[in-house]
Amino acid sequence: MTAVLPHPVVTDRSSAARALPVSFRSLRRSFGSGPSTHTVLRDVTFDVAAGEVLAILGPSGCGKSTLLRATAGLDAPSAGSVVIRDTPVEGIDPRCAFAFQEPRLLPWHTLQANIAIGLPKGSSAKEGKAKVARLLDLVGLSPFAKHRPREVSGGMAQRASLARALARNPGVLLLDEPFGALDALTRIKMQDLLLDVHRAEPTTVLLVTHDVDEALQLADRIIVLGSDGGDSGATIVRTIEVPGSRPRDRASAELASLRGSLLASLGVGAH
Repeated sequence: MTAVLPHPVVTDRSSAARALPVSFRSLRRSFGSGPSTHTVLRDVTFDVAAGEVLAILGPSGCGKSTLLRATAGLDAPSAGSVVIRDTPVEGIDPRCAFAFQEPRLLPWHTLQANIAIGLPKGSSAKEGKAKVARLLDLVGLSPFAKHRPREVSGGMAQRASLARALARNPGVLLLDEPFGALDALTRIKMQDLLLDVHRAEPTTVLLVTHDVDEALQLADRIIVLGSDGGDSGATIVRTIEVPGSRPRDRASAELASLRGSLLASLGVGAH
């Protein structure tokens, strides 16, 4: 059965001015044909409010990244649709920006030049330079603008990748485990940075992660993809509204309770 998730209210309308709402309707993605058809996602229906941070959890291979790719137009659904505001996604969508687990910076360019790659077509030299300078400052990389990727740490490279995505002025920011390759301390710092960035550059965020604590710290709402007893692809098996304003107390009893509940939904014992 298709379940339409509740559409949360964004109370700060000024901060959601550029952010765009996203709707998924009966989304299905299958690969192959005939007897060899493999369905990854089926009957996925939910809404994301403008300015919301939505985390997507689920076991490996359940279609989390496929969902992001369909949102950006990097992959086409087999059935159903993705609609950003009132316009269906058909092909690569300039309203979206994507940041991956690896920074994917061009090694022969400086951090400054890598960020500039994300600027929308038609940006003037003056506007582009000012935008890149502001983003470098926002992610704390101004002193390293002229450094190349090999000359900075993994966390700094990931900050540059995030700034490059923001250079597009996206209405929807898609993050596919962007901090998964970082050490634990750097990961926490990057999570805090993302919250700062979201306040300064308001946009709608869809975050794929395997880290339950990361989802609880960053998201307004969490959806869990998995099997609901069917054998033909993952669908939404649970949604959780995360209470409290961000940043949240990582040690709070309320989050600890939600953590145990989410782990149980994922088939993992709480520790």
